[in-house]
Amino acid sequence: MNAGLPASSAPKASLRSRLALWFAGLSLLTLLSAGIYVGRIATGQMQQASGDALLGTARAAAILLADQLHERQLEITLLSQAPHFTRGDLDAPALLRSMEQRARAHAEYAWMGVADAEGKVRQAVGELLVKQSVGSRPWFQEALKGPYTGDLHEAVLLAKLLPGSATGEPLRFIDFAAPIRDEHGTLIGVLGAHAHWSWVTGLVESTVALQDMQREAEVLIVNARGEVLYPERLIGTRYQGDLAAGAGSWSDGGDYLTRAMPVGMRSAPGLGWSIAVRQPLAVALASAHDLRDRLLLLGVLAAAVSGVVAYRLAQRVSRPIEQLAQAAQQLRAGAQGFAIPRDQAVREIAQLSQALQEMTRSLLDKERALREANASLELTVQQRTDALTRANEALSRLAVRDGLTGVFNRRRFDERLAECQQLFLRDCEPYALLIIDADHFKRVNDDYGHAVGDAALKRLAGLLQQNTRSSDFVARYGGEEFVVLLPEAGGEQGALAVAEKIRAAVAAAEFAEVGGITISVGLALASRLDGDAGALLKRADHALYEAKRAGRNRVVKAPPPVEEAVLRG
Repeated sequence: MNAGLPASSAPKASLRSRLALWFAGLSLLTLLSAGIYVGRIATGQMQQASGDALLGTARAAAILLADQLHERQLEITLLSQAPHFTRGDLDAPALLRSMEQRARAHAEYAWMGVADAEGKVRQAVGELLVKQSVGSRPWFQEALKGPYTGDLHEAVLLAKLLPGSATGEPLRFIDFAAPIRDEHGTLIGVLGAHAHWSWVTGLVESTVALQDMQREAEVLIVNARGEVLYPERLIGTRYQGDLAAGAGSWSDGGDYLTRAMPVGMRSAPGLGWSIAVRQPLAVALASAHDLRDRLLLLGVLAAAVSGVVAYRLAQRVSRPIEQLAQAAQQLRAGAQGFAIPRDQAVREIAQLSQALQEMTRSLLDKERALREANASLELTVQQRTDALTRANEALSRLAVRDGLTGVFNRRRFDERLAECQQLFLRDCEPYALLIIDADHFKRVNDDYGHAVGDAALKRLAGLLQQNTRSSDFVARYGGEEFVVLLPEAGGEQGALAVAEKIRAAVAAAEFAEVGGITISVGLALASRLDGDAGALLKRADHALYEAKRAGRNRVVKAPPPVEEAVLRG
């Protein structure tokens, strides 16, 4: 019997050790793969969340900066169109008083002055650069064509006339300029202003102070060429790539998560500034990397535990086979009375295989359920975010708009009237007020019903908006009464022309089911003798009453306060 068995030439690994190694290796591979996969998902989500937070900060700073730059440009443009500027006398004291008033109100202006068409400075705040030529300066050349907002530059002519900065940094400005033209459109000169760069950086810093900034994040102002304008310590650094998409790198060699928002200034689309917020990538993803390391460590520990369990299982699985091998050795040795064990190992291996299959299936089911729950949660968050956005937009609209006609409501009118009155008292720019009432409108509601009356009011509001200018303000005052503010009235004749145009358009229009409707209009021009906006409103209302009393479908202008006093006398 011994001669029939081949001799073994080398020791073989036992079935128990092989099973233990296979089970432990499979467990380690599975757990490490799961840890790496989850770590990548967490890294991506963390990068997205950090990027969204950085983008929110960049957006807030960009919107504020764009609004402030636009307001300064609009202020210079409106000032250049003031009557005492357009009369043609650039040496008039009123011009200097207006510029000094603006300079006192806005400390960001380092210089403001007017130059004639040849570039010679005629007047300036603090008499800086008076009688000097600025004809070769870019802001003067560009302002000859239209309103201009200039890019950042260092002081040239003003460098020796203004005190240096407390930090020792060179003086840098941004320019605002607008042409001055007479009533015939002929160029008289240019109104220019230089704003301190520290004003711009202060706006950005104030926005950042209100934001919940990410750890070690920093805010930068970048020009159209990718060059850093702010902060001072990073000047000379460039962004190489697509800043809007965040695809690229900084020339200082750091690895950053970057998000940017362009400063979308309407009056200077070519300025090309962007607000960029960057954060070291290692800091932005620190939590995700920590989670990944924890998962990997947990995977290693779990694999070690699985190895011990696998060895025990392999021991139980291999025991019947070892008994069979022992029986075979006994048979080879010619032993008598040995017992061959029953095939218990087959049943146990089958049960183990079934248990592993059920465990794998359970893990896959749980993973699928987790993915579905995550997708459902993200969808719910998005839906609620969208609903909240829509609700906020609706609330903002309801706060200033009339719910029926869509024009501004009385609350917004009161605010706008107060603004016009303040501008009038400050700049002496007259404005006009129209109070409009639909004639015999009670009959429309009585004869056709309130639904038809509401439709007629919507139609009337639409006609008022169609026959006014973009600078005019239309609001529903109450019931069938509307008001129109004319900030740029153009004098008595201009205001009467607008009022008559509205009246004629309404009289000629068709109203569904009603046919035709006429209106009565009371007009009043602002006067310093009114005392306040309430007096102007009363004069316009009295003029409306006179239009009604005179037969309706007409425009009546309220007399000035002086004329009223004479009539009473």
